[in-house]
Amino acid sequence: MMTTKADEHVSEKDAPLREDIRLLGRLLGESILEQEGETIFGLVEAIRRSSIQFQRGNSVEDREELEGILNKLSIEQAVLVLRAYSYFLQLANIAEDQHHIRRNRFHDITGSLPRPGTMANALAKVKNENVTAEQLDHFFKTAIVSPVLTAHPSEVRRKSTMRREMAIADLLEKRERVDWTKKEIDALDKALRREVLTIWQTDILRRTKLQISDEIQNGLSYYDQTFFAELPRFYADLEDELARQGLGSENVSIPSFLRMGSWVGGDRDGNPFVTAEVLRQTLQRQNAHALNFYLEETHQLGSELSISTNIVEMSPELLALADKSPDHSPHRQGEPYRRAISGIYARLVATLTAFGSPAPARAPLGPAPAYLNAEEYLTDLDIIHASLMAHESQLIADGRLKQLRRAVRCFGFHLATLDLRQNSDVHARSVAELLNAVDPDIHYGELTESERVALLIAELRSGRPLLRPFWTYSEETASEIEILEEVAASQKQYGDEAIMTAIISNTQSVSDLLELATLLKQVGLVSPEGRSKINIVPLFETIEDLRNCIGIMDELLSIPEYRKLLDARGGVQEVMLGYSDSNKDGGFVTSGWELYKAETALIELFSRHSVGLRLFHGRGGTVGRGGGPSYEAILAQPKGAVQGQIRITEQGETISFKYSKPELGRRNLESLAAATFEASLLGEDQKSVPAHYIDTMDELSEEAFKAYRNLVYETEGFEDYFWASTVINEISTLNIGSRPASRKKTRRVEDLRAIPWVFSWAQCRLMLPGWYGFGTSVKLWLEKNPETGLSTLRDMYANWPFFQTQLSNMDMVLAKSDIAIASRYASLVPDVELREAIFGRIRGEWQSSIDALLSIADHNQLLQENPLLDRSIHNRYAYLDPLNHIQVELLKQSRNSADNPRLLRGIHIAINGIAAGLRNSG
Repeated sequence: MMTTKADEHVSEKDAPLREDIRLLGRLLGESILEQEGETIFGLVEAIRRSSIQFQRGNSVEDREELEGILNKLSIEQAVLVLRAYSYFLQLANIAEDQHHIRRNRFHDITGSLPRPGTMANALAKVKNENVTAEQLDHFFKTAIVSPVLTAHPSEVRRKSTMRREMAIADLLEKRERVDWTKKEIDALDKALRREVLTIWQTDILRRTKLQISDEIQNGLSYYDQTFFAELPRFYADLEDELARQGLGSENVSIPSFLRMGSWVGGDRDGNPFVTAEVLRQTLQRQNAHALNFYLEETHQLGSELSISTNIVEMSPELLALADKSPDHSPHRQGEPYRRAISGIYARLVATLTAFGSPAPARAPLGPAPAYLNAEEYLTDLDIIHASLMAHESQLIADGRLKQLRRAVRCFGFHLATLDLRQNSDVHARSVAELLNAVDPDIHYGELTESERVALLIAELRSGRPLLRPFWTYSEETASEIEILEEVAASQKQYGDEAIMTAIISNTQSVSDLLELATLLKQVGLVSPEGRSKINIVPLFETIEDLRNCIGIMDELLSIPEYRKLLDARGGVQEVMLGYSDSNKDGGFVTSGWELYKAETALIELFSRHSVGLRLFHGRGGTVGRGGGPSYEAILAQPKGAVQGQIRITEQGETISFKYSKPELGRRNLESLAAATFEASLLGEDQKSVPAHYIDTMDELSEEAFKAYRNLVYETEGFEDYFWASTVINEISTLNIGSRPASRKKTRRVEDLRAIPWVFSWAQCRLMLPGWYGFGTSVKLWLEKNPETGLSTLRDMYANWPFFQTQLSNMDMVLAKSDIAIASRYASLVPDVELREAIFGRIRGEWQSSIDALLSIADHNQLLQENPLLDRSIHNRYAYLDPLNHIQVELLKQSRNSADNPRLLRGIHIAINGIAAGLRNSG
């Protein structure tokens, strides 16, 4: 194949990446040789060379040579080879992430135009479209952009490994940033070798199951790594950019609209380990994490502000603040800033201990009263800021103090807003029990929906409590009430922003929302007068739920008692849409389309009811769970879906990929903000989606839905095929999360959680949830419309962001799939007839989906427009394929001798390595 100048340019840009991968690979090889000896090192190298040769030539001889080596491995050798290739793929990920940072810095250094996904680019677009100052001001005052970290597990790496990886990334970055002497570069390389050797000697797998306390700690670590530093910097840069582009004054201060959210410790849907005590501990640990950060920054600020009254004048407010301080050292009598900060530090320590956390190692200089809330702390910092500004010291005020003031506005004393989530069935059982306790004649479970609604509305109006003192409730109901009582107490302790939202999963009726409102009323979070301290949020998950959500919300918004609660929350109703379960229920095509239609209908409905709409997108990491680039996904939303406010879940291994490194974390946070900004303020003259696009998608979706449902839910023996041909059973024994893989103890796909469902298909390299049904739907469409069908689809691809984004995501998923590898997993199905029947259908649909995608996009190959990703994926195959092959062989042996822990450990290591190689796999 001929090489174009564009290819050469891309290859030249990639040269530093290739050098880093070679360096890390060499260091890993040296560690293996030193630690495991020449035999194992020779095996690893022989497999690597043979696999690369097979990838290049794809001949039968090359494949047989590779398989011959792999099939002769003992269990001990297989485990070592699996570890080697797993770690290599993780090291390659580090190099790729560093290359992204390198390229971003290159663009900044060379003065490139702001790229899409940056606020600078978004502001330039706004300026060109003459968006008014009033529109800008309204956006920043009302906007909410909230990435919400969840504990949904598909991250198989240990935190210990991730810390070593971050150390390696830092050393790689340091290595190229400065002109080092030979002695210095040798020292850096030695440090790199040390880290790689440490990784090799670190257990790649967790030996025990994660507890919720571990998940809380994992979530908190991202604040230290990224959020504490990068969120304040984001705002500082945004304010500077507004001033630079003439869209704001020099000292403009915008509200903190980009806010962190969390489900860790509050999501109890299917997780019995989340209790009132866990909720209490979660909020206390979040509070302590924020306060300890403030303590350290306040201490550092005190060491910096050595400004003397002998040189500058200071404000009376600052001097008064200094006089309140317990710092009476004669050495600092002329340094009021330091004395004031000593007093602030002492108050922070008192605040920390008042919240029940241990005092820091650095003791205050004396006693001081605790802060009642974050606003009091911020007021003291503002006094320091105002005084500095008064004596022309803006440069000093814009240093650590500015970052700290913004951090307090971002994180308060609660750090992140914690959501509650529970299944509607649990709420219904709890309400039924409360009603029956006060009136034995009420059998709530036997009432019709209209009867339930009428009864619940009456209860919301009523002043009577349903809770009876000294009454013995069931364990489930008692737990629910205790948790809600803890929420009420926590809002008083940490502020209303500590917990603002309660999500109802499996929402299927109006009564589901009124039940939660009734429960909240029992603990004072909802009042009979119609006030509410909590956002009540329905979660629509299945295809049927998405189709029914408009009728449910229409009826709900027509109920005066509920509208009062909504008006008390600013007249904005949040609605959560579930990508993962809708995909598992109806397939990729239908899930995406029903979500789009639901959003479009909700926009119209809420406008008719004069209610603001905030959408909460329950996206996962992989395309099969609604993943893909967030920037493009937000811009592909229907017109009016992003009204300045959006919330998005961040799940599984994508959290570490996005937020472990500060530079990458900043880029991902900024892309969310930029997309929301553009979607809210630009494109007012955007044309409506043509009616024939809608009709075409309806037909495509209907046929894709039939094909998907027929395979997954209507084919006899499919569940047996799935459990035999994937690692679903082995995934359920991995120590990657606190909740079980299935909601119920069955093998039914309906009861399986979406994460292990998608993760399993990724492991066997099929990625089935990300494409199945598309090929059939396009084929049938073209048969019905032989003259215009293809031109219509190509027109939709060229001009409709929704369709383009869907196909772009499918393009990536199909590029990561490998039907030959998948066939090896299919061979694990003992029933030959079942295996051939189902895998034959899957293989045919896989090929037809690729053919349809390439035809519509008018491409010759997958990822034709993304050569960097294409090259990255293909370069990984030589390391991924052996992992898959060994995993299949170990699965065969393990299923014949289920009690062999060495085999299961090998399978788990392979799961780790394959997940690392595929990246967004779950």
